Amino acid sequence: MSRSPILAPDVDRGRVLAYAAALAVLAAVVVAGLDRAFADVASLDALRAFVLSFGPGAPVAFVLAQATQVVVAPIPGQLFAFLAGYLFGPWRGLAYSLLGATIGTYAAVRIATALGREHVERIVDDDALADLDAVVERRGLLAVFLVFLVPGVPDDVVCFTAGLLGLDARDVAVVSVLGRAPGYLLLTTAGSGVATDAYATTAVLLGVTGAATLLAYRERDRIYRVLADDDSGPE
Repeated sequence: MSRSPILAPDVDRGRVLAYAAALAVLAAVVVAGLDRAFADVASLDALRAFVLSFGPGAPVAFVLAQATQVVVAPIPGQLFAFLAGYLFGPWRGLAYSLLGATIGTYAAVRIATALGREHVERIVDDDALADLDAVVERRGLLAVFLVFLVPGVPDDVVCFTAGLLGLDARDVAVVSVLGRAPGYLLLTTAGSGVATDAYATTAVLLGVTGAATLLAYRERDRIYRVLADDDSGPE
């Protein structure tokens, strides 16, 4: 089974991922430092208060944005989960993140079912789609659940794959909640830690999540082979 060309073939994936992880940690440190050093000028609490000042409209806007990113996929849903924790707290953030992601998942499955493969391949990388095709066709909803559960695997793509293979959109949506919930809870708790100045907690949670994501991303082809019972690789 070939690797999905998320990056160009001549790019060192490990180095890119290491740089991305370092930048993420640096960004977290900078944000934390700005919050402490310039609390009166550029307070993150002020940003949070501004967003929440919209009242009921703030959660609605967030849920719609989270749903849209599943279908359009320009921003990882994990980033939205972190932001939700910062804005709304760990439990409300988790609820809003899961609600938005579930709506987006349902929509993506229905869109794929309605459009068919030819049109979906214009939206989703065809090699990534082919990799998940074999996995979902072999394992069905179990594969869908594991893709949502394991960070670093393209869970947005599996929504379209499920639709192309005729899986029921409601079943996929339910499974997506179960698979996403653990990772999203870690991230909403981490985001909440920034809002409450619990930076040590945030750093630990982001470190755990980041390490798991990097590991799963690097090993995703092996994960696909195991799920698809593909024994054609080298022994």
